[in-house]
Amino acid sequence: MTSTRREYSRADDVPSYVTETLRKHAAQADENAAFPVQSMEAVRTSGLLGFLVPREYGGLGGDLRELVRIAQQLAGACLNTATIWAMHCQQTDAIVRFGTRKLQEDLLPSIARGETYLASVTTEAVKGWGFVTAQSPVVLGPDGLHVDRRAPVVSGGAHADGFLVTLRASEDAPVHEVSLVYVGRKQVRIESTGEWNTLGMRGMENVSLKLTGTVPESNLIGGPGGFRRVAAESAIPLAHIGLSACWLGAARHSFAELIRHLRRPHRNSGPDLTSDLVRERLARIRLDLELGHGYLQRVTEEVADARDGKRDLRGEVLQIHLNSLKLAASDLSFRAVNRMVELAGMSTGYSANSPIPLERCLRDLRSASLNYSNDRLWTANGALTLWDGPVSLA
Repeated sequence: MTSTRREYSRADDVPSYVTETLRKHAAQADENAAFPVQSMEAVRTSGLLGFLVPREYGGLGGDLRELVRIAQQLAGACLNTATIWAMHCQQTDAIVRFGTRKLQEDLLPSIARGETYLASVTTEAVKGWGFVTAQSPVVLGPDGLHVDRRAPVVSGGAHADGFLVTLRASEDAPVHEVSLVYVGRKQVRIESTGEWNTLGMRGMENVSLKLTGTVPESNLIGGPGGFRRVAAESAIPLAHIGLSACWLGAARHSFAELIRHLRRPHRNSGPDLTSDLVRERLARIRLDLELGHGYLQRVTEEVADARDGKRDLRGEVLQIHLNSLKLAASDLSFRAVNRMVELAGMSTGYSANSPIPLERCLRDLRSASLNYSNDRLWTANGALTLWDGPVSLA
């Protein structure tokens, strides 16, 4: 980690050197299926790792509305890096809202300085993607919390400086009684295996990890068995809002690039902009983005109000809206880019050598519906809907 830090002001857009670095290395991360090291270094030095860290700990003290804006800007340059950043912010928020005072004092200044990038360890081979259950227990001993945890999928796990790990609250606890524990890379022994070679989101570099060791009891986040509350009030809202912002930001930037390309005065091929059919296709793409962005803004306001104590964050209606946001953003952003590819044609829309990276964006956004499967959210929303007789729309 470089010691040089270039400050970012909350009032500003993402610094140009950050977006330029992300854009420069995005294709390389995709081609090599490798973690975007150079791009994350730019994020570190900008102070953006500490975006949600309160100012008293040296962070930027950002809020949810600003996070959405920044995520979209980063995603317009590199969706992989933006997603990594949004997931890191999700972990940071849990520590800010539910961490012990000692953990906050020990860890948050390091995050603010760009020294600690956080990854999430929630998957297990025996449960797959079950988010609020755990099999491996945390064992409380005289020297602290003993962790022995395997995870088949950890995004950026080989590069993270620390991990937020879900564990069964004790050896005798049921699988739905889950604790969240911070594990620093230097606090435990880590074994990393696996090969990451996917259709899209190749820079996420998901790996399998085994974490073994003992951490201080103060590393427990949200109290023993308290992960369900952390998930409802922090992890799930930040995930759905942050990732939706990334997907829509990537699609929006691709559309802006396509429009600039189509409006080039000396373009010799491609769609005829005087055609009613072309104009209709442009309008349909725009509508997908408008609908996705509008719903993102509305749900973000709902969650921000709830975090300010103005409504129940764990209520069924807000959970429906959060699930609906993820469903809408993943579907609409992918559909919009798919329509862009159709409109741009083979050479501009479908080629990896095109000056507009629609091909990469299409592959990346194909993963959006699979990232915590939409099928699960459809059935969850169907069940929750039965509890909302008035049909309280966002």
